[in-house]
Amino acid sequence: MRPDDLKYTETHEWIKVNKKTKVCTIGITDYAVKQLSDLVHIELPEAGDTVEAGQPFGEIESVKAVSDLFSPLSGEVAEANDAVLQNLDTLMRDAFEDGWLLRISASDLSELDDAMTRKEYDEFVLSEEGGGKDEDAKAEEEEEDEEEDGEDEDDDEDDQDDE
Repeated sequence: MRPDDLKYTETHEWIKVNKKTKVCTIGITDYAVKQLSDLVHIELPEAGDTVEAGQPFGEIESVKAVSDLFSPLSGEVAEANDAVLQNLDTLMRDAFEDGWLLRISASDLSELDDAMTRKEYDEFVLSEEGGGKDEDAKAEEEEEDEEEDGEDEDDDEDDQDDE
């Protein structure tokens, strides 16, 4: 289950905000990990590097694809998670605790104003998963409607024969 105390992005990163210190912990969601599956490599910035909101800060590679990791906010990297760099299975086991990627000293926490709550993110994921399914369901319904229309025409002809 996804934690309620995090913020989420459309690019499937999560953010845990410490408003007092303005240090934010960033990771990728369980959904992103599941979609990538079979992780083989990750590249993260080092402490002292700067990141910019909306820009890639690294890459994660699976046997399927290489995907950019996007920073949800601007700031200086305070720490990268060496445990993840050494063992990507950490992400598979626990994307939200042990699987964090970066800690960033945020320049401006208001950059997170558009980030989603857990509930909003859950709905977003459902809409992404359901996108193809909804189209398939629509196509099936259209086919069924066409078949029913054809049957109705036959019924009309039968009715006319009875008269």
